[in-house]
Amino acid sequence: MHPAFRKLRLPVIAAPLFIISTPQLVIAQCRAGIVGSMPALNARPPELFDEWLAEITEELAAHDRRHPEAPAAPFAINQIVHRSNNRLERDMEVCARYKVPIVITSLGARPEINSAVHAWGGVVLHDVIDDTFARKAVEKGADGLVAVAAGAGGHAGTTSPFALVHEIRRWFKGPLALSGAIATGDAVLAALAAGADFGYMGSAFIATEEARADAAYKRMIVESSSRDIVYSNLFTGVHGNYLRGSVVAAGLDPDALPQSDASQMNFGSDRVKPWKDIWGCGQGIAAVTGVVPTAELVARLTREYRTALRRLSEVAVPV
Repeated sequence: MHPAFRKLRLPVIAAPLFIISTPQLVIAQCRAGIVGSMPALNARPPELFDEWLAEITEELAAHDRRHPEAPAAPFAINQIVHRSNNRLERDMEVCARYKVPIVITSLGARPEINSAVHAWGGVVLHDVIDDTFARKAVEKGADGLVAVAAGAGGHAGTTSPFALVHEIRRWFKGPLALSGAIATGDAVLAALAAGADFGYMGSAFIATEEARADAAYKRMIVESSSRDIVYSNLFTGVHGNYLRGSVVAAGLDPDALPQSDASQMNFGSDRVKPWKDIWGCGQGIAAVTGVVPTAELVARLTREYRTALRRLSEVAVPV
């Protein structure tokens, strides 16, 4: 496994949550022993990005000095490499200054981005929704993959997690994270049993005290389950999963949403209303029963993960 992942105390990568993830959440995730992440685009205005990376690196270094027995996990920055992101070059320069350990790329695989990260010793994970995109990402230099399967929050695919991991593992041996309705320690272990190296989870972290999300958003997650998730491409041009209640609150019929197309994606604009008013969320949220500190959520995941391991070790499997 790549050295960047050796400090993890639980095999989990927290997904970068558009608008929601800030240094406060990332630092809490890393201190708890999982990879914390955030999109570079969450720092608005762009000048704030430098300040945020300084805060994250300084706080994690201070944690390691205080707790050498339990060092913080590395952090990751998500870069949207879609052509409409006019901040990409500048944000990558900031990442280079701080030698960001992990960069998660989305909506396009670009060799020059991968080369830039490798130049400072970082690792690149690229998120994909099928085997075809996975092959293209690795061919262009990605070190690892995030398999975004059916049930994942925000932009997501439709392929079963088991099918998607199997197809990728037929040819790829590098770091692989699995995303799709993972909100319990049991699900993290299932991801590893299926062939992934990490569970990749985001929606459960929306309902944490550190998340920069509206209180109503957090409450809706706590009160919802998989039946309350709507899959649509109307809001960004790319299919994704959203909370039904937020779609209704916006005056739309979640059962009769029109189709859109990818041409309306624009990550260079400050207009982020689809994520402010239409709330992304995955299908695993029935496991979220309250708004808690990030450390408490990770502790719960760890207990569930260890319990699941013990349970499986006790199962008599006929040969």
